Formats: sequence, structure tokens, C-alpha cells
Amino acid sequence: MKPLGLSFMPVSDTLRSALEQAMDVRASYGEIRAQQTASTTVTVRDGSVEALSQAVESGAAIRILLNGAWGFSSTNSLEKKGVIQAAKEACRMAAAASMAVREPARIAEVKTVTERVKVRVKTDPRSVDVSEKLRNLIDLNKSCFASDPRVRSVTVSYADLATDQTLVTSEGTILEQEKLFVWNYAWVTAKEDGHLTSARDEIGAHGYELFESNRPETVAQRVVGKALNQLRAKPAKGGTYPCVLGKNVVGVFAHEAVGHICEADLTLAGSAVQGMLGKRIAGEAVTIADSALLSEGFGAIKYDDEGVPGERTALIDRGVLVGLMHNRETAAKMSAKPTGNARAQDFRVPPLIRMRNTYFEPSDHSFEELLEGIDHGYYLESFRGGQANLDGTFTVGIQNAFEISRGELGLPVRNLGISGNTLATLREVEACGRGLELEYGRCGKGQFMFQSSGGPPVRVRKILVGGTD
Repeated sequence: MKPLGLSFMPVSDTLRSALEQAMDVRASYGEIRAQQTASTTVTVRDGSVEALSQAVESGAAIRILLNGAWGFSSTNSLEKKGVIQAAKEACRMAAAASMAVREPARIAEVKTVTERVKVRVKTDPRSVDVSEKLRNLIDLNKSCFASDPRVRSVTVSYADLATDQTLVTSEGTILEQEKLFVWNYAWVTAKEDGHLTSARDEIGAHGYELFESNRPETVAQRVVGKALNQLRAKPAKGGTYPCVLGKNVVGVFAHEAVGHICEADLTLAGSAVQGMLGKRIAGEAVTIADSALLSEGFGAIKYDDEGVPGERTALIDRGVLVGLMHNRETAAKMSAKPTGNARAQDFRVPPLIRMRNTYFEPSDHSFEELLEGIDHGYYLESFRGGQANLDGTFTVGIQNAFEISRGELGLPVRNLGISGNTLATLREVEACGRGLELEYGRCGKGQFMFQSSGGPPVRVRKILVGGTD
């Protein structure tokens, strides 16, 4: 499947004409977001191909703001007639919704743009034959089993997504933008003496060159090593301990526990940071940002799906809550600046406030310095999964962990997780390490969206560790 390029789109003049013809004269704003997406998904489980598909789909999303109410419609037709019909339907829905609107919606003003944006990669995933993609996963599956006889099950999944998008607004924006994502996931289980362990490995990039440095044998060694490490681990002892969070765990904490409560729509809905802008909510060592400017991350975007430029948005600066992530509507409601966080999964849905690359800023502490002074605690190297609630409570399952004894790493431990209150935990952060590494994954806030998160290792004075009593 070769790259489609940006020229497939109906010319912007056609989209603009369709929007003008369809918009109700009372409408204050309208937009058409037309897309064509090529995708590949592959799953290989225990040597058998479980799923293999390629698809190309196209369509358009239309949003209309009329009398303070939104109307949305989508169509899988990019013909002018189909787009006009969908736009008229969006106008009708907005008119109907405006009859019962409590608080009229407004949108913040932004500069209009006319630009074409391409993602620069070494190897476009659309230029790689599906047989090569499948062979890579089969080789990875085989490499995992060949690594050690204790490996009992291996599931590997691959996906790539390539979207060419044109956004046309009634304000005058004409924006053509390309989006590329390549994602690979491996899950391995191992068994010895009746004890079963599992480990995950998730990587991503914008181009297929991801696999130049992540050959099947490299990924297999990494993920199998994690599973085998847990076989020799001892159960963790539950309680409250000082901990050093690894970069992988820091990323999921930044995303799940901090990021979501700083999305302005959720903040307005009553998240744990509502009404706390300008107040100290964390220790002096904590600086957290959400950025579209880290080119290596899944959240690297030049413009969001409302045509707002991507930027680095500071959320917490040296312990003080200084910002939230906004779309144009919440920015207007809170007298703030749009931050470029409006993103949609595809043309079937309107954009929501979504994270891009969310991370703790690094500092200058070495890893050894983070361990110093901890008589007994844990180094939480990588996570298994996590979730958080609007009230700020969170839980994170830990995949790989080690004891810390008298300032030194000790034996591996298993079967533990951490939990607590986000704001209370942030106040216990006393030091951040060096280096910024990003994780690659997907977030399911109503729509699945590729995003990245990360940071340096972080030392926490105390955190609740769940394990054995």
C-alpha cells in the first residue's frame, strides 16, 4: 500500500463551498474535517495469525455552532453533495439543541491558517508490504519462544495508521495535515514450578524505521527478560514506603493521575484540581507539562483538529498548578488561551480535549542519588496498567520492581501495585532524576487516541504499596 499523499482530498474550495451552502445564516461557526485513512492491523498469538487486515476509509466530520449549541454530523462521502447534506443535518441538530441549551457555547478566537503539513519519516508504513509486517511479528513470536523454555504464551500485535486530513472553517482556515502512527505490542507469559508471570512491551514511532532498532530478537530479549525476572522474584510486603518510580511508571502517573484531571472539560466537571489554578499542589521538585513539540512522541502535532497550533502547555511549575489543557470552547469559558489539545479519533466523532505528550520534567539527580538514604523501599521499574478517577484517587499495577535496601537495589519483587491520592502523592515527590524517555500507547477517553507519556525516575517520600501482609 503506497502513500496516498495529500492530493487525494477534494480541493479546499469545494469543501469551503459546501460549508457556505449548508450553514444556516444564524450559525456563528462551522467546520469540515475531511479525512482519508489507511490502516494495517496484525495479531499473532502463539505462532498463529489471529488477525490481519488492511483498510482504506474516507469521510468528513461537520460541526456547526448555532445559537450557542453544537450540531455534529459525519458522512463517509467526500462528494460535494454528500458533504452538503451532512452539513445541513449538523445545522438542524444545532438548531434543535439550541432550544434547550442552559449555557450557550462560545469559542475562543484563534488566528486562521493556510498550510500543508507532512510528517517526515524515513520509512512511511504505507510503503511497506503487509507480508513484511506479518513476517516481523511471526519472527518476534518465534524469538520469544526460542528465548527460554519457560515461556508458555506469546501475543504480539501491530498497528499502523496513516491519515491525510483537510480542515476548512468558516473563519478562513484551510489546513492539510498528515498523521502517521506505528505501534507494536508484545505480551509474554512464563511459568516455572506452578508460578505464572507475565510481561508487556509497548513501542511506537511515526515511521516504520521503528523496527531498525527494535529487531524481533531485541524485543524478545527485553520482554522475556521481564517475565523471567518475575519468576525469581519474591512477593512484596504491603505498606507505606519510600519509592523510586521508574520512567515507565512516571509516565503512566503523569498521564492517568495528573493529566486527566488537568483536561479542562474534566476540570469543569469537578476534577480534583477544580478552582486550584495558581495554588501549590505539589512539591517544589514537580514540573509537569503536556507538549506537542516533542517530535519523537505520538502526541507531536503541528496543529490540533480545531486548527490551533500545538505548543508546550505547562500544567505544574515547581509545584504550582499553572495551566490546563484546553480546546476553543473551554478556553472561552475559562478566559484562557486554547492550547491545541482538541483531537478526534477519526471523522466519525467530534474532537475532545486529549493529551499529547505528557511528562515530568527531568532534573539533575543521578539514579544512585535517588536511592540514597532509603533504608527500605521499592524501585518500581515498569507498570502493568493504571487508572485514575476525577477525585484524584489512582491505582497503578507494577510489572517489574526491586527492593531498595540501605540505598542499594536488592532482589526483585512481584505482585504489587501502588495507590493513593494524586495531590497527596505529588506533595511527597522530593527529587527527579535525569533524562526524559517517552512511552507509546493509546488512551480511551471516549475515543481511542495515540499518545505518549514519560519523564525521568522520580523519588517519592512515601506511597502506599499493595502486596502481601
